[in-house]
Amino acid sequence: MPLVVDLNADVGEECGDDASLLDIVTTANVAAGGHAGGGDVLRRTVAMAAEADVAVGAHPSYPDLAEFGRVSRADAHDAASIAAFVRDQVLAVAAACTEHGVALNHVKAHGALYHDAAADPVLASAFLDGVQASATRLGVPSLAIMGMPGTALHRECAVRGVAYLPEAFADRAYAPDGTLLSRSEPGAVLLDPAIVAERVVRLVTEGRVRAVDGTDLRVPAVTVCLHGDTAGAVEMARLVRRRLEEHGVVVAAVRTDR
Repeated sequence: MPLVVDLNADVGEECGDDASLLDIVTTANVAAGGHAGGGDVLRRTVAMAAEADVAVGAHPSYPDLAEFGRVSRADAHDAASIAAFVRDQVLAVAAACTEHGVALNHVKAHGALYHDAAADPVLASAFLDGVQASATRLGVPSLAIMGMPGTALHRECAVRGVAYLPEAFADRAYAPDGTLLSRSEPGAVLLDPAIVAERVVRLVTEGRVRAVDGTDLRVPAVTVCLHGDTAGAVEMARLVRRRLEEHGVVVAAVRTDR
């Protein structure tokens, strides 16, 4: 059996070449207006993803346009507030999906919300409450969650019986503990397409990635993220996909929407 991996990208953030990226990746995480996008941008992005037959996920964040959702706002929200904004943002993406004849495939938090939900069991629970509220409104049992493996969010999904899509990152450096190196640190974002492509090939074929201190980390993942706002994102994504296919890896979406 050939190896299969999904390539996902965060899109609809008004800072990248989404049209070109959607011709390469197999899954799109569409910004819902919390950190970027929303409104007409959201609807156009879902339309492009539908045209490209790319799986569509919702990409909710702390409501924080000024900081692009990359600063934790956990202290400004209680559990009910977190659940409410997550629900509303997921439903906004779901509405655009309905408009363009596709089903919502999954939910992936953005930026600081992603990392907070990974580290904090209470926040992870609030996040999932919001996702579940949106699933109930949509008339489906649940929505799959995309995130890093082995986190508080992953564990809470297991407890609740929610499908979880473990994710790795192509263009981000890893700390020795398996978390992503803070963007404030030098070298946190990887910009050389050749280096990124070889890292992804190893990650997919061996399940391992090298941390910044040389530690060899085991990172089981069914999907690999390529950030749409990284410099040279399209060239990088194209090379990553080509190198994977040269190694016999099948690049395909993890479909939970069918």
